[in-house]
Amino acid sequence: MSVRVDFYGVYRPIVGAKSIELEDGLSVRQALEIIVTRYPTLRVEFLDARGELYPWVPVFVNGRNPRLRADGLDRPLGTADVLAIFSPIASGKINVEEIKKHQGDEMR
Repeated sequence: MSVRVDFYGVYRPIVGAKSIELEDGLSVRQALEIIVTRYPTLRVEFLDARGELYPWVPVFVNGRNPRLRADGLDRPLGTADVLAIFSPIASGKINVEEIKKHQGDEMR
């Protein structure tokens, strides 16, 4: 079983795809570590010198911000989950339109 990771904005060309699959059972933090290991260019885009996700990188699980949960980035990812990673800013604003489109895709 797997978790889908969707990339938006400047991250898609770096990854070379709209999405990738990762094994389920990982936390968001573990998934991010696997992603930056596979795509080393993303390490400087996502993580600070301590290996923590920059606060300005929008990351969502099923359209919700895991940072607002008690377990934060340690939230486990299950088979039905979609981890979405957006470019911090597009046209001067966070990609709210992309989030809405993404949520609409999930309902189909």
